[in-house]
Amino acid sequence: MPTLTLGQYDLVYNALSFTIATMGAAFVFFLLARNTVAYKYQRVMVIAAIIVGIATYHYVRMFSSWSAAFVNSGGTYTPTNEIFNEAYRYADWLLTVPLLLVELVAVLSITGERRKGVIIRLVVAAVLMIVLGYPGEVTLDVGTRLLWGTLSTIPFIYIVYVLWRDLGVVMARESPEVRVLLRNLRLLLLASWGVYPIAYLLPLLNIDPAMALVGRQVGYSIADVVAKPAYGLLIYAIARIKSEEEQAIAPVGALVATD
Repeated sequence: MPTLTLGQYDLVYNALSFTIATMGAAFVFFLLARNTVAYKYQRVMVIAAIIVGIATYHYVRMFSSWSAAFVNSGGTYTPTNEIFNEAYRYADWLLTVPLLLVELVAVLSITGERRKGVIIRLVVAAVLMIVLGYPGEVTLDVGTRLLWGTLSTIPFIYIVYVLWRDLGVVMARESPEVRVLLRNLRLLLLASWGVYPIAYLLPLLNIDPAMALVGRQVGYSIADVVAKPAYGLLIYAIARIKSEEEQAIAPVGALVATD
């Protein structure tokens, strides 16, 4: 671990703290929002709450690990015997990234075996993407990092392909208002996920190791805030609109027990 300036240490410290607060607030909001959507979409809000709840836990652990990994030594922060545990972040992604994709499919008008098939394909690809990226994250060897980063990109490309091709067909059947939100949701997901490979590659760009460490942690934190709470708010907006649309055309009480 490199020695950090006061500003570098505080930047990561505050980024982790901000992310904890954001995830925690989103957890409470999504639970409270559950009763403001139709019954069939309530599980979507539960999934959104689970995602940010898991992230809150892991960010608390990362915050504690970061605090223990450095000590203030005359205006700079030097590494202690404690190693900053990057595995917490990958453990979080391994659980939450598949759930983010399940959340998206759950709010779409996909039913039965087709829904099951799409979910299985996306979840498997998401798990592979995270698992393949971890060996490169923890290595100092440039070639090894590039190898595992490239392998991790393959399932990422497949996920993007499914989101644009398969789910694009389903989106075409939604109302114009929902289609706009779903389009924005896909773009938001792609933009936030695009930050991860940039942060992942920072150690390979021949920049100062301290700057690479700080840039990686801050970049990952920003991307997580966008990909989880902000993404969940768009999911909630879609669920609210679809609830209102379906309520307008359904008999009274018909939406209470539909799945």
